[in-house]
Amino acid sequence: MAGLYFHIPFCKRVCAYCDFYKSVELDRMEPLAEAMRRELEARRDYLGSEPVRTRYFGGGTPSLCPPETIGGLLARAAELFDCSAVEETTLEANPDDLTPAYLEALRRTGIDRLSIGIQSFDDACLKLMNRRHTAAQAAESVRRAREAGFGNLTIDLIFGVPGFGGDTLRRSLDTALALGPEHISAYHLTIEPATAFGRRAARGDFAPVEEEVSEAEFGLVHDTLTAAGYEHYEVSNFARPGFRARHNAAYWHGAKYLGIGPAAHSFDGRERHWNVASVTQYIGGAEPGSETLSERDRFNEYLLTRLRTAEGIGLAETEALFGAERTARIVREVRPWTETGTAEIRGGRLAVPPRRMLLSDAVIETLFET
Repeated sequence: MAGLYFHIPFCKRVCAYCDFYKSVELDRMEPLAEAMRRELEARRDYLGSEPVRTRYFGGGTPSLCPPETIGGLLARAAELFDCSAVEETTLEANPDDLTPAYLEALRRTGIDRLSIGIQSFDDACLKLMNRRHTAAQAAESVRRAREAGFGNLTIDLIFGVPGFGGDTLRRSLDTALALGPEHISAYHLTIEPATAFGRRAARGDFAPVEEEVSEAEFGLVHDTLTAAGYEHYEVSNFARPGFRARHNAAYWHGAKYLGIGPAAHSFDGRERHWNVASVTQYIGGAEPGSETLSERDRFNEYLLTRLRTAEGIGLAETEALFGAERTARIVREVRPWTETGTAEIRGGRLAVPPRRMLLSDAVIETLFET
């Protein structure tokens, strides 16, 4: 089964850490939506005969999009693709956009899962990140979503923020748990060059936390959430039983997906396609870029995505897909990691234990074919 992704790039305010493509030209929402409807039509054959399992509105800030526009995009997609077996339809939202009226209208569009970008329940931390909501608004948005009938909520948190670990992070986690979301995504802050934090870092007045702080905060997140009954099933993702993020899991397991909108990416199993990162050029009909993945590319991507998950890779499956020689090399070269407990082979599967997943990128890099 396949996934369908809609990229809504508009933001009222640019967050200090965000490196995704975004635009503050909110008055171009409807021309963009029309261009997205045209792209759906033009790419109606992209997924072949595969039914759509998940739909996802990401950004940017999709909650700036009027519900009627969201509903229109979903309705057009249902006319062009087999959406009869859809299991999950997600919209990313900022807390201060989630008014009772907006939530009520959103429910009627077919959105059944909200991903609320809270990031922290500390007002000073939110101010540092240039978020446009307060901790009180964040908590209220979750309660409002519940009152509107949303039974599948995920909230985003960010840790590894200089000066906001320790008790501040613990309080954010406790507040999140008190609100009872079905899913929590907890991301370590990454300082990217083309962001406000990146520019501050280049001037020497902002720096990432030390490695030992990263490890301690990751451990706090893991221990707190798993003790509360959440499954740590991917580096940054925790879920109640039965509430894993199905759309994101499709990315991690190599499923086909079609991305609609500026800067959106698509994958058909062999080729990757990406749209231009410009609202103006996208509306003007710019052609997507593309690349055909070599076998080495597909092998490396297989490692990169699977070894970020708790299930890791099945060695028999790896051999069937990529050959005995590559599989034997994996087993050989991962040995230094298995000897320290950073990786383990059990029941024919190679995985990084969730408590050690902060080091998964280092393990993966060791196994890449260059």
